Amino acid sequence: MKWVWQLSNWPEYEYQSEEIHLQEQQFLHQSGILKGSLKHLQKDENQSIQIEILSEEAINTSKIEGEILQRDSVLSSIRKHLGLSTAVKNFEPKAFGVSEMMVDVYRDFNAPLDHQVMYEWHTKLFNGRRDIGSIGKYRTHPEPMQIVSANLNAPVLYYEAPPSNRIRSEMNRFIKWYQNQFNNNQLSALLFASLTHLYFEQIHPFEDGNGRIGRALVEKALSMRLGYPSLASISKTIESNRKKYYTELQKYNHTLNVSGWIEYFSSTILTAQRYSISLVEFVILKTKFFLKHSDKLNERQKKVIHRIFEAGPEGFEGGLSASNYQAIAKTSPATATRDFAELINLDILEKRGQLKGSRYYIMLDSI
Repeated sequence: MKWVWQLSNWPEYEYQSEEIHLQEQQFLHQSGILKGSLKHLQKDENQSIQIEILSEEAINTSKIEGEILQRDSVLSSIRKHLGLSTAVKNFEPKAFGVSEMMVDVYRDFNAPLDHQVMYEWHTKLFNGRRDIGSIGKYRTHPEPMQIVSANLNAPVLYYEAPPSNRIRSEMNRFIKWYQNQFNNNQLSALLFASLTHLYFEQIHPFEDGNGRIGRALVEKALSMRLGYPSLASISKTIESNRKKYYTELQKYNHTLNVSGWIEYFSSTILTAQRYSISLVEFVILKTKFFLKHSDKLNERQKKVIHRIFEAGPEGFEGGLSASNYQAIAKTSPATATRDFAELINLDILEKRGQLKGSRYYIMLDSI
């Protein structure tokens, strides 16, 4: 069976655009909600949202590829690249690189797409790596670019991309297609982003980093269509069900009929938008919380509550335990017990479970 790029009419994708008309309307509606919500935030709150979403994207686009980054290192790197102060001086190289790429995508979203843009993204991702032969340029190795299963005993070939000697011409065509679609406004935002990602991943032009750059292209495509940074939590949403993501990609290794892909990826984008909206609402709640309760809390309690809020809308995983509190506040079990009692009495925390199984949660409904 031929790979998709070996088909005679590659890359002329076939799809039913009418099927996602309602999704596109929802996307524009949610974009308006997100943009409007950000306008009503104070400058520092707006900045906090930007840092949070960019950090989440940097962490999760790396996690999809099996790279685990330290959250604090990513947050500090994002702040550094945004020109904000940070106490950290020695940055984790991987965190620093992917963070720099994410900030570039955010700041320069409206710059035309060309080879140099992607070369720079790739350089930022892999600067200093010695295990990659081609950094800041397309792959040149003569071996086939194959995606295979991790099972060494019985490996399965999922996909083989175009050979290296075709990559320059394929990427010339991809960039021309991208700019033509944007300039002529022929595709809706969801169609444009969905096809951009699939098309790029099927070319797989780099030796490594294709997934991360491909997801950055989704953010760029959406932002260019909207005319402002989309701030959609694409990678976070994909990472929550990455098996589904890879399964969907694999369905189109041999066919140009991509209606199913567009439906799936458009739904992913809408979910990502909803998460970003919930994050803005969460920051507003956080601001209201500290306005209401800050003068009632001691420094230990403030430090722990701030740490809980850092976990985002999904909350501190598994709830806050007594040992968590002691570690964050750097305090004794007896002091932690007194602090918990005060926080419960103030209707700030609620306790669930008993004894060592006790966990504590912020009572957001009371804000």
